[in-house]
Amino acid sequence: MQYGICHLSIVPLRSEPQHHGELSSQVLYGEHFKVLEQRKYWSRIRLAFDNYEGWIENVQFQLIDEAMYHAIQSETMVLSADLVEFIYDAQNNLLPIPLGCNVGSAHHLNASFDGEKKQGVLPKERLVETAFLYINSPYLWGGKTPFGIDGSGLAQMVYKLNGYKLSRDAAQQAKQGEALSFIEESEPGDLAFFDDDEGNIVHVGIIMKDNYIIHSYGKVRIDRLDHTGIFNVDKKMHTHKLRVIKKIV
Repeated sequence: MQYGICHLSIVPLRSEPQHHGELSSQVLYGEHFKVLEQRKYWSRIRLAFDNYEGWIENVQFQLIDEAMYHAIQSETMVLSADLVEFIYDAQNNLLPIPLGCNVGSAHHLNASFDGEKKQGVLPKERLVETAFLYINSPYLWGGKTPFGIDGSGLAQMVYKLNGYKLSRDAAQQAKQGEALSFIEESEPGDLAFFDDDEGNIVHVGIIMKDNYIIHSYGKVRIDRLDHTGIFNVDKKMHTHKLRVIKKIV
């Protein structure tokens, strides 16, 4: 078994070992993983944080040994807490990184970080506050940053920044936590999941107070939530059909 770490700011994780393969997710600076299969130009990896798998280009990560992998795994995760921060590498060059990178891994890369940080488990009330950091970020299938993010990426990153672990995809996230019967039982920070006509979970948003929801649809935005689903305040219509509400925390 081989192991790796992302030493760049935002690296595509693709469904196939080719540049035109679907962007299934992203690997952010400091994330470590197992290398399941290595080819000439691409490697299939499994991220340590959520066991998500995909293909990453070999020139966009660094191999590490097993001891370093387990050392990172045992350390308390320290995440960058501002929209954009900077890492100083071994040559004192600046590397811009987005919100939510694991800067606690920087010393393993002979780099340093002195910006704003988040670590440990924070109160549930902080979830919505953290989600506001992503307001107006454009929707990007597979995205995990303020420069482009999808619905499940928003939920995962907001929870991660507050010390909670969520799976990557909405359908996986919907299997976590406790189901609630009514919107009235929910609290700010709970997750609402939405399905398509075939019953597949395809979207997720973070519930706010007073029947509002923050989610990624075109951009990260705030809309109304009712028993039918999401009512888009711009389109004056329901855009997503409510399936289930889950209390994760």
